[in-house]
Amino acid sequence: MSQQIHWFPGHMKKAQNEIEKKVKIVDCVIELLDARVPLASRNETLFQITQNKLRLVVLTKADLADPIETKKWSNYFENAGSAVIFADLNKSSDIQNIIKNVEKLGEAKQQKLVAKGMKPQPIRAMIIGIPNVGKSTLINKLAKRHSASVQNKPGHTKSQQLIKVSNRFELLDTPGILQNSYEDKNKAMLLALTGSIKREILPTEEVAEEAYKYLHAHYFNNLKERFSYLEEVDQANDAFVKIARSRGYLSKGLEDTSKAMEVFLNELKNGQIGRVSFERAN
Repeated sequence: MSQQIHWFPGHMKKAQNEIEKKVKIVDCVIELLDARVPLASRNETLFQITQNKLRLVVLTKADLADPIETKKWSNYFENAGSAVIFADLNKSSDIQNIIKNVEKLGEAKQQKLVAKGMKPQPIRAMIIGIPNVGKSTLINKLAKRHSASVQNKPGHTKSQQLIKVSNRFELLDTPGILQNSYEDKNKAMLLALTGSIKREILPTEEVAEEAYKYLHAHYFNNLKERFSYLEEVDQANDAFVKIARSRGYLSKGLEDTSKAMEVFLNELKNGQIGRVSFERAN
């Protein structure tokens, strides 16, 4: 699968240019990655732009990911030199842990200012991440108010804003930005599965079949628990016929497999088929 996938609205190019300019004024970067697809959800261009800054990797949506794999990914990023935590952004304890880790990254700077007899300045952090990894949710939680709008579709936030979290902590928000293209179609497919790019970009049938094959190979018990009648079904096409038949999805008297695929993908994305990681750490 070497076909390139392009999805780079004009506002994303503008925002990428702004990030490159403004990264010089921040102390650290909070990089949000989807715990289910940590590498696929990293924007390599933004990573290169910000690579010289202190970094906190936050693996979001950890409540939807396989906890064993998430722990392996945590070790992976730590070994690469980043501070890393995994978080359910709906848990206040996880939000406090993010604040604590960001403040820890800024301690050295504040100590230098105090040593010079200067007043400590707020730690300024830039949040980066592709669409739909939880950026707006995290900003709202940190600021304790709806300072950034939240919408469950990719590409919603389109402009930068500086948000005061406390007297010690400021956030420079940025829109979610994808790479301008994905040479690896499999990577694009992973982002379609988790909702970071519009699913219409790839054929639903292709995404659903690949997802079913992956679950059958790695999360067979999840499939059995959600769809007990699929225990003996190996082929994806047969599985969607059975799902359509079981749930009464019919079109002109025949099983509506297209609807079955859409529902299957939505339930997978939302965690109704259990906690699944689509990328596996070595």
